[in-house]
Amino acid sequence: MRHFISVNQLTVEEIMNLFETADWYRYTGLELKQQLFAANLFFEPSTRTKSSFIIAQRRLGMEVLDFHTETSSVKKGESLYDTAKTFESMGANLLVVRHQSDSWFENLKGNISIPMINAGAGTAEHPTQCLLDLMTIYQEYRTFKDLKIVIAGDIKHSRVAQSNAYALKALGARVFFSAAPGFEAYQLDFPYISMDEAVNMCDAIMLLRIQHERHNQGSASMTDYLKNYGLTKDREKRMKQHAIILHPAPINRGVEIDSDLVECERSRIFKQMENGVYIRMAIITNILQEWGIMNENSIEKCETAISS
Repeated sequence: MRHFISVNQLTVEEIMNLFETADWYRYTGLELKQQLFAANLFFEPSTRTKSSFIIAQRRLGMEVLDFHTETSSVKKGESLYDTAKTFESMGANLLVVRHQSDSWFENLKGNISIPMINAGAGTAEHPTQCLLDLMTIYQEYRTFKDLKIVIAGDIKHSRVAQSNAYALKALGARVFFSAAPGFEAYQLDFPYISMDEAVNMCDAIMLLRIQHERHNQGSASMTDYLKNYGLTKDREKRMKQHAIILHPAPINRGVEIDSDLVECERSRIFKQMENGVYIRMAIITNILQEWGIMNENSIEKCETAISS
C-alpha cells in the first residue's frame, strides 16, 4: 500500500489483517525510537476524522504538524499541490489529506515522495471511515457473508455510501440503499427500498447525514423527513433483535434519526468513533512500514494497555 486512496485497492485478506492490527492496538502500543512527523491537511471541516488521526498519530509517538486553512497560505491562494510539496520538503513523513475534490490525489501521487492517506475526497470516497465501519460490523457478526446492510439517507452527496457499498459487496454482504426523492445516486448499482422495508429486514442500518453544504440550490424542506425517511422509535422497534445502528456522524438529531436512538442499546455510533482511532493506527503503521519509514528497529512494543 504506497498511498491509501481507496478501499478498493485492498484485498479481503488485507482488510482482515488491518482489523487484526487495529484490535492489537486496542490493548497494546508502540514506542517510536525515531522522530516522525505527520501533516494533516484538512481543506474541509472535520471533528471526528481529524481528531481521530491526531490521536492515532500521537499514540504511535508521531509529531503532529499544525495546519489550518484559515491561518495558512491557502488564504493567499496556495494550492493543495504546493501545500503538500511544502510539508514534504520540510520533512513530513506522512500526509493525511481531506479535500473537496473527488480526485485530489491525481495530481499528487506521482509527484510526492512520502505516503498519503485519503481522509475524504469530495463526494467520492472516505476509505478510513469505511474501514472503521466494516470493523464495527465485523466485531458484531464475525462475517459479512449474506448480511443485509442498508445504507440510508443522503446517498447522492455521501462519500461514505460509495466506499462502504462496494466494500461490503466485495466482502459478501447484500447491500441496499434507502433515500428520500432527490437523494438517490443511481450511478451506484444497488437496489433501493423504503425505510419501512429496511428496518424489517436489515442486520445493520447505516444512516447518513443530510449534507446541506453540498446541495447546490439549498436544502429541501426537512419537515417530516424523520417521519417519512428517518429512523423513528417506532421503526426501531420493528428491527430484528440482533440488528445494529451505525452512523458516520455528525448527526442531525431528530432528522435522520430520533435523538433518543443515538445512544440506544443497538446503536454502535460511538463504538465506530472508538474503532476509528485503532483502524487509523493500523493504516498508518502499515503504510509507513511499506515505505520503509518504520521498521522493527525503529519501534518498541509497549506492554501497557491503551485505555479508550
